[in-house]
Amino acid sequence: MHVLLGSSARARGIRSCHTSRKQGLPASKVKEFIEQNTEISKEHLTPEIRLMLLTPRCPFWHGRPDSWPFADPYWAIYWPGGQALSRYLLDNPHVVRNGSVLDIGSGCGASAIAACMSGASQVMANDIDPVAATAIALNCELNNVKPIPVLTKNITGSDPERWSVIVLGDMFYDEQLADGLHYWLGQCIHRYKTKVLIGDPGRPQFVSHKIQRQLHKMMEYPLPECTKQENYGLTSTSVWSYQP
Repeated sequence: MHVLLGSSARARGIRSCHTSRKQGLPASKVKEFIEQNTEISKEHLTPEIRLMLLTPRCPFWHGRPDSWPFADPYWAIYWPGGQALSRYLLDNPHVVRNGSVLDIGSGCGASAIAACMSGASQVMANDIDPVAATAIALNCELNNVKPIPVLTKNITGSDPERWSVIVLGDMFYDEQLADGLHYWLGQCIHRYKTKVLIGDPGRPQFVSHKIQRQLHKMMEYPLPECTKQENYGLTSTSVWSYQP
């Protein structure tokens, strides 16, 4: 992953807006490829959740970008903000119990899986990369969680729907995206009284954004050593409640 994602992308948690796959495996082989080229890992803040991730022990971790058959595999990294959100939901199941939960930028699906484990009655994952949908399905199966539906389009520009809780981790990495999320999440809260939880390790783009004036820190967690090594300069990660 040092070459595939680049150190600066890993440090900031940047997700690609490019969702189409490079020329490579047909869709029918995506599941098999993920199974063969990721490692089942519990080396993170939520060892209760087993995830198929790219780790330093996987062949493609140090592979050339042109050897990877898909868009950048952000779904194969358990980002610090997502780890904080998942840990928080597992430790505070009352937040989502019997409610409806939307996980935006779901990636590997950990926060959506944590919501299911914590008793949410309805969970939907959202990620613009269709390969992430396959990864989420595999991770659900790995954790004996019923399949979670995945919406693979950008929904933040559409009319908000009614959700009890919206969670999103590591999404405030770009000013334009952050501004759009700020506005859309505010609409969700004002229209439906939705509870919004944001996971982020304190990246500069998040800390300097105007949304900070409307956030309340719920919990802070020290990052595991392996996550520190993959995210240069980051030592902790937090969950914030958005309260406009």
